[in-house]
Amino acid sequence: MSDIAIIGIDLAKSVIQLHGSDKSGRCIYRKKLRRHQVLPFLAKSPQCLIGMEACSGSHYWAREIQKLGHNVKLIPPQFVKPYVKTNKTDAADAEAICEAVTRPNMRFVPIKSPDQQGILLVHRERDGLIKERTAVINRIRAVFSEFGIAIPAGPKKLKEWMLKSYGDHETELSKVMTRLIERMTERLSLIEAEIAILDKEIDNQNKVDTRCKRLLEILGVGRLAASAIVASVGNAKEFKSGRQFSAWLGLVPRQHSSGGKQNLQGISKRGDAYIRKMLIHGARAVVRHMNKNNAPVEWIEQLSMRRHNNVVIVAVANKLARIVWALLSKEQRYAIS
Repeated sequence: MSDIAIIGIDLAKSVIQLHGSDKSGRCIYRKKLRRHQVLPFLAKSPQCLIGMEACSGSHYWAREIQKLGHNVKLIPPQFVKPYVKTNKTDAADAEAICEAVTRPNMRFVPIKSPDQQGILLVHRERDGLIKERTAVINRIRAVFSEFGIAIPAGPKKLKEWMLKSYGDHETELSKVMTRLIERMTERLSLIEAEIAILDKEIDNQNKVDTRCKRLLEILGVGRLAASAIVASVGNAKEFKSGRQFSAWLGLVPRQHSSGGKQNLQGISKRGDAYIRKMLIHGARAVVRHMNKNNAPVEWIEQLSMRRHNNVVIVAVANKLARIVWALLSKEQRYAIS
């Protein structure tokens, strides 16, 4: 055990696989432990480098193992896969993690605090409720459509229609249908109330976190984007540059180059899809409402003359990502030059 320098851990629900090796990479042991056995076992191990895949529960395990004095690194799963030498098994995965964590050019995921995870789960729950609301609205519109009644799309227009025009058609529906519509509209109201509560949680975080306040000063970065970015990347110092941060978000061209010939395609869409979506929505708002009084729009106008509108929006989103990285990593305030 004294020769152990690196441990690869393959996390799972009940059974967790460990692969220990020395500094040269020679295997010392392979162990299969239950969940309650992992921390006591690592507490007895000498302090070493421990690698795990970034997955559900990995941030919890990383925090707990760090308390034991170990150096813990989280690796994106797609970067571990090339090191799996044989068929996929827990032992092979643990060995691959053990090898991948030692690579000098490996990219790691910063370990999130409980507060960061809490805010991200609020965003995830809100996003899920938005989808549920859309589904309920579509079902309500489909019910009315079965009886030849057309309703405008969107939650606001549906609410206005229910207040102003529903009474004109209520007599045309059977009692079964009216009761069904009442239950569906009540469910919709409950979902919207839950969304409002989660919005307050996000707004409260933006009010107390100075990093969120700095990001909210950027034109095109809204409250959802600011909160999600801070919860995901913290001070963004894991990224060496704004270009690397925008590449992590998937806002750069996808390459398929060979033989010295460069072939740039559409954006890669890698990384955090939620943050990318928020930045693109913000960029769309900037492009739509830009004028000389609220943004340096000269380069945007020049780009708009020769490229498609969607290309311009992605370019602005890329610019927003680089500005976000600069403000977080250098702890600066936003200023229009």
